[in-house]
Amino acid sequence: MRRWFFAASAVAVVTAGALAATAAFAGGSSTSATLKVVEHATTDAVTETGKKGDSVGDLLTFANAIYDSANAKKVGTDNGWCIRTAVGKAWECAWTTSLANGQITVAGPFNDAGDSKLAITGGTGAYATAQGWMLLHARNDKGTEYDFVFHTSG
Repeated sequence: MRRWFFAASAVAVVTAGALAATAAFAGGSSTSATLKVVEHATTDAVTETGKKGDSVGDLLTFANAIYDSANAKKVGTDNGWCIRTAVGKAWECAWTTSLANGQITVAGPFNDAGDSKLAITGGTGAYATAQGWMLLHARNDKGTEYDFVFHTSG
């Protein structure tokens, strides 16, 4: 069963646009993997909840396209929200990245400057037993593209 699941996961990853997975996310195994995709942040919207301008409690919502690690082919989407917790410093976020072979959900800080590390809180399909963390890295100063690098075990 594990071998079949491993093979099916590998085929799904290749089919989804040759994502940079280094191992399958097999249930019950002790594998680890790294998966890198690129978010195109085109729908990000901030909703003011109090004072005008950047203030605690503001909401950031998004539903963006996800591309393969080469940033060439669309392989999925994401959908999530963030709440401003520290003006000019950080948001607290939760979102789901949906790919052809399953979904990965993360939660944690989105820092205004520098990289962020978020916890993997769950998944479906090939990622059903994934646990670990995700590195969020801005690819440019405009905030229009981000690397999502999932580091998993489980």
